[in-house]
Amino acid sequence: MPKSARDVLPPLELLCLSALWSLHEGNVKDVQQIVAQARPLAYTTIMTVLDRLVRKGKITRRKVGRAFVYSPQASRDSMRRAAIRELLEGFFDGSQEQLMVFLQRPEVPVTTAASAPVEADNRIDPVLL
Repeated sequence: MPKSARDVLPPLELLCLSALWSLHEGNVKDVQQIVAQARPLAYTTIMTVLDRLVRKGKITRRKVGRAFVYSPQASRDSMRRAAIRELLEGFFDGSQEQLMVFLQRPEVPVTTAASAPVEADNRIDPVLL
């Protein structure tokens, strides 16, 4: 099943959509204030992201005075389903059973050279003195 470019959102778009889910509706400034708790971004950046979400059909907007008010069109549940569907297709060949087996396995710590503790060299470099 080919991945639709509109199914799973990039992190910043998902962050803005999550803000609208909590607000139910809001303008760019409202969304910016919520997003700023996780990631401070410019007003124009939020405006651009919201415009993309409108074009993708994930949110709607209506003009109120001089500003737009945005509302979520896509539900949190539909976005979760799309993300799980992509995860299933990409990592588990579409098999829910394979995913369940994977999730029920005990987590095994991964040890790599990069995560191994490094022993400190106790000598002082004379250049630093």
